[in-house]
Amino acid sequence: MAAANNDDDVERQQLHPEPQAAEAEKPRPTTVQRGGLHPIFYILAWIFFSNLTILFNKWMIDGRGFTVILTCWHLVFATVATQILARTTHLLDGRKNIKMTGRIYLRAIVPIGLLYSASLVCSNMVYLYLSVAFIQMLKAAAPVAVLLTAWAWGVEEPSLKRFLNILFIVAGVGLASLGEINFSMAGFLFQVGGIVFEAMRLIMIQVLLSGEDMKMDPLVSLYYYAPVCAVMNVIVAIGSEANRFDFGDVGRAGAGLLVLNAMVAFMLNVSSVFLVSQYPPLTVQHKDTNNHVKIGKTSGLVMTLTGILKNILLVIISVMIWKTNITAIQFVGYAIATAGLAYYSLGWEQTVAISVGVWVYAKSLWERVAGSYSPLSQGEGGGSQEGAGRLPAAVKRALIMGLVVVTVVVLVAGFLYGSGGPATGPVSKEVEEIGQGA
Repeated sequence: MAAANNDDDVERQQLHPEPQAAEAEKPRPTTVQRGGLHPIFYILAWIFFSNLTILFNKWMIDGRGFTVILTCWHLVFATVATQILARTTHLLDGRKNIKMTGRIYLRAIVPIGLLYSASLVCSNMVYLYLSVAFIQMLKAAAPVAVLLTAWAWGVEEPSLKRFLNILFIVAGVGLASLGEINFSMAGFLFQVGGIVFEAMRLIMIQVLLSGEDMKMDPLVSLYYYAPVCAVMNVIVAIGSEANRFDFGDVGRAGAGLLVLNAMVAFMLNVSSVFLVSQYPPLTVQHKDTNNHVKIGKTSGLVMTLTGILKNILLVIISVMIWKTNITAIQFVGYAIATAGLAYYSLGWEQTVAISVGVWVYAKSLWERVAGSYSPLSQGEGGGSQEGAGRLPAAVKRALIMGLVVVTVVVLVAGFLYGSGGPATGPVSKEVEEIGQGA
């Protein structure tokens, strides 16, 4: 769980960039070096570990309980793991560029860590009351909290255009909430609390750690914040779950599963580092929204779309596994909120450019498929008919991949529904990833 909000941090580097960022440096080429891995590998790894962490944690909590204590375990594991990596690898060499002193640690890291811990507690407690699918819908409102907090702290100038944009997102989330069958006010308030605490944490990072010598990647952030969060979560656990816990619960949960669970959550942080830190971060100014966007291994556009795709996939997978009921009103509301989030992140110019690009690609693909069956494609005057009636190689590959994906989904769905699926009540106990620092 110590990786819970880490994927959110990666997304928010694109969705909620730092208003006071320095001027853009000259961009470095983002082409993959020979012998290196393609950026799609890092994207898929991030999506995989992000969603796997949530699903794995949900399964652990459903069968074994103790949400806050499991959170403490993840943070303790992250603390030990980052200390070991700092001494044995180069993954945390970025910390050497940070001018950390005792005064800065007490005045910045500790308060930010306390807010982070509060965000984690709220964000994990909500899974005792609401389904994964509905929680992902509520998370679409996170940019609203960040923007309002930025306005309140004076780190960003209020804008009527952006205010109307976030109202569109709020309307979609509200509609999705109205359509929720198993709505819980306690769960809703926990989620709102988690979003607000996380928004305050992000703004405090901008205010207190804004210097160029304080820039941290996800793993370095975890190196500094995990100990503070672990101590805070221990205090919360003593007051909430310690009286019901005994060490026999560890044996019943399985020590091996607990270690594997913590490793999966920690790998989310590692995958985030390789995703956003392969190249030095570049800050550019968006022409339409006047936002500053950080670009790392992949562009801000790709990261934004990847984050939205990741959340949609998680909603679909959770519905399949736990058979969550999604109403038509929820579907429409989530679609509205997602569209508003995409526009908020990309701006009008990029949204139009993407739409035009998709249309042009779809049209050219259709013409290639249709042209392969045209009599003209067989050559004039009874010439060679080699290749006539055959689909282009790219189309063949796309069809084969699509067929494989559909087959796997059908088989998994059939297995889950045929075996009755996991035992769950009307309200799922689902736990959030806990994360270092997305």
